[in-house]
This record gives sequence, structure tokens and C-alpha cells, in this order.
Amino acid sequence: MGSIRSLVLMQLMILLNVILTVKASTPAVAKPGCRSRCGDVIIPYPFGTGRDCNITAGFFINCNTSFIPHKPFFGGNLEVIDISTDGQLRILSHASYDCFNTSYRNWLFYNFRLFEFSINNNKNKFTAIGCDTYAVVQGSYGQRYTTGCLSLCNNITDVSNGSCSGIGCCQTSIPKDVKSYDISLSSYANHTNVLLENACSYAFVAEIDNYTFSASDLHGFEFQGKQFPITLDWKIGNKSCNEANMDVNNFACKEYSKCVDSENNSGYLCKCLEGYVGNPYLTNGCQDINECESMSPCNGTARCTNLPGTYNCSCPVGYEGDGKKSGTGCSLPIKDQSKTSPLIVALGVGIGFLGLLLGIVLLCWMLRQRQISKLREANFQQNGGILLREQLSKRKGYREDVKVFTAEELEKATSNYNESRILGQGGQGTVYKGILADNQIVAIKKSIIGDPSQVEQFINEIMVLYQINHRNVVKLLGCCLETQVPLLVYEYITNGTLFHHMHNDDATFYLS
Repeated sequence: MGSIRSLVLMQLMILLNVILTVKASTPAVAKPGCRSRCGDVIIPYPFGTGRDCNITAGFFINCNTSFIPHKPFFGGNLEVIDISTDGQLRILSHASYDCFNTSYRNWLFYNFRLFEFSINNNKNKFTAIGCDTYAVVQGSYGQRYTTGCLSLCNNITDVSNGSCSGIGCCQTSIPKDVKSYDISLSSYANHTNVLLENACSYAFVAEIDNYTFSASDLHGFEFQGKQFPITLDWKIGNKSCNEANMDVNNFACKEYSKCVDSENNSGYLCKCLEGYVGNPYLTNGCQDINECESMSPCNGTARCTNLPGTYNCSCPVGYEGDGKKSGTGCSLPIKDQSKTSPLIVALGVGIGFLGLLLGIVLLCWMLRQRQISKLREANFQQNGGILLREQLSKRKGYREDVKVFTAEELEKATSNYNESRILGQGGQGTVYKGILADNQIVAIKKSIIGDPSQVEQFINEIMVLYQINHRNVVKLLGCCLETQVPLLVYEYITNGTLFHHMHNDDATFYLS
């Protein structure tokens, strides 16, 4: 029982250690004790959802828990969909509309007010939709401005999807550092050219990448209550980096970060130094990046060492270079290369020549084997091999243990017809002692056929010998017809002289 408790305790300690390690290696997002998320949106410091969680009142985010999932709001009723520590905040904004026909007019114009933040002029545009639409946007960016566009069309079929050139849809840019705007809509033709299928005009500010005009947008009232994403720029205070850095107690940039002046005239942003990642507005918020693991920047032969904010690639002993994939890598010194290069070339040439030589030898061997195979087949046919097969397949009564040997089998059995294996010679041929693969000792006779016309007679006599099974007659075991001279394989007679049993110059040619 005690061992089980110890094992469980050990597993819990390991799990706790893993959790603490993961937590320590994950960069912080919000201040300690503050909510880092509202619904699906991450809330990074300097923004916050509670007391002392945001850097100033202008960075307060109201997390409305009545929604499921919860929704964050900024500046009262502007829903937040994303916050970046790079100085951008994305919100949702409504479209203004003006609907008119002969019996009624329904309109709603939205106003937009910001104090510390501004509308990003590169990512947003002012868009108006309609066939009798005169849209105006007025605002302030340190001074008053007024701009707008005109959208007309005689027929909805005239408009083109994706085009906001003034036919059914028009667009205009937003000035830099705009903090507020008012949208108004009116009729260019004083409502004398109202299309029944398009009695409404719409106008809104939206991200360029998040709206594409479609002819179907001119129908019905789909845009009433619809929201579009807008990208805002935020910054810290109104001082430049040089000015803010003098106030150490209120300076927002923490260790391993740098200060960057805002592009919108005043204020500044904080960014983690190169080689670090995280939240530069929090203490210990910028964490070192392990480039060796995340980037694998070093050459395959180099060793990567992670350093605070950077890394180092070191080449093996005897090599030179910076060791980086994007640099010179690792290579042998030029003087060493001059010594080794001829050796490598010579070795390569030698290996290539050897490979060519082996290829030629192999090709010659294959051709030789092919010639031998063709010659054996020709000899087999010339010596009556096909006729023998036909005779064996037709006749009954012959022994079933007869065998047609290959030339290769008998060459091995006689050690390539070595003279030491000769048992006897006569006018009808030469007899060799042979040892087959199964260690059976046989007598192998090289017959002599002087006239090719005798082949049929030779085969017929072999068939007769196959059927003879008498103790006083030497037993024929088989034959080989693949050689130029036919070979007969007999049982080996140990008593007496085998030559006397098998040869008789006065006897007939085939039955000697």
C-alpha cells in the first residue's frame, strides 16, 4: 500500500513540475492576477479588464459576461475582435443607411468618436453603396476634414462585382490619424431616380481586406444592423521615446525591449528586441527565443548554441566559416582543399574506371553464357533431344528413373572431364568416372556419332537400353544431349573392368 502511495506522489510531483515548466516558458500576456482573455479574445497589457489591469483609463476593456461566449467592448459600445501588442486594435462598427420610397424614409447615420486611438488609414476605406447615393464623411485629425464619394447606376445589371469605381459602389481613403467621423447620406437626384429593387443607400468604414462589393448588396435591407471590422492604431501617451525615457517610473517599455516612436505624430510603442518574443510592456514579458530549436539556422556540420537574444554557429575543428545556412557555412581551408581535391578527383576517376571495367566484364560474361546456352540448345536438337522427349512421352514400359542430364551437371561430376577420371577409351568413345551432386558414382561415356543420319537410330537404341533391367547388363541411368558429343550415363560397376563391360570393338556401335 505504501509503495502505491509513493508511486502516486511521484507522478503528481512530475506532473506539477511539467506544469510549472510550461508555465514558466510561456510569455505572460496580462498583469499578474488580471484576466488575460475575454471570450475568444486575448487581452494583453497595456489593456485590461479590471482595476490596475490596464495602463491608463483609455486602455480599459469591458468584458461583458452576459454574452456566451463573453464579449469585450471598448469605448462604451465598440465590440473588440482582436488586440495586438504591435499597436493595433480591431473593432466592429455599424453601417449607416438611408432607405426611401414614395411612402416613407428610413435612415440611421452612425457617428464614431475616439480619443487616444486613431483609424488606420492604410487598412481601412470609406465605402458607399447605392444607385443614387451621395455619401459624405466628416471628421477630425487635428483639424476638420470632409470627403466622400458618389455612386450611381441606371440599372443594377450595369454594376460589376468587386468594382467600387462609382457604378453601384464607390470608395475613398481615410486621412491619417483620424480620431472621429460623422457619416451622412443623401440623394444625388433628389430621389427622382429611385429603383424599386434598390431603395437604400449605405455607407461605412471597413477594412479593405474584409469587404468585397457584390451586386447582391444593392438588394433589400441586408446592411441594416450589419457590422464591419475596422483597424485602429493605439500608442502610449503623447511623448516621444526620448521624452518618455526620461520619466523612468512611468516609462512603459520593460527589459529586453526597445522604444519606437509612433507614426501618428506623438506617443510611442514598445517592441521586444531581436531574438526575444512576448509582451514588452510587462516585467519579464520579453522571453528569449531559442533559435537553435525554432529556426535551425546553422549548417549541417556546425554546432548551434543558443545565447540571450541571439545564437552562435560554430564549425568543427579544422573547418572555417560562420557556420550559418544563410552565410558561408563550414568548409575546409583553401590550402587543405588544394591538397584533397586532386586525391578526390583521382579517387573518383579510379572508381569510375573500375565500375566501367566491371560492367564490361559482366556484359562479356552474360554474352558468353548466352552463347553457351544457345550452343547447348542447338546440340540438344542436333543430337535428337526433341525426338527423345517424344519417344519418352509415347512409349510405355520404360523405367521412370531415367534422366536427361544437363551438360553443366556432368562437367561438375567429372571435374570438367579431367584425365584422372578416365576409366577407359575405345573406338566408340571414352568413359569417365563421375560423382553426381547426390554423391552417386556413375560411369559417363562420350559417344562418337560419325554421321548425323544415325541420330534416330541412336535415340531408338537409347530407348531400348532404358527398358532393359538385367543384372548382367550395365544399367543406363540417363543421357546428356547438350554437348557436341552425346553423353551416356551408366551405373558404376565396381567388379571387373568397367571398360570391358562397356566396350567391344567388334560389337555394334550403340550397344557396346
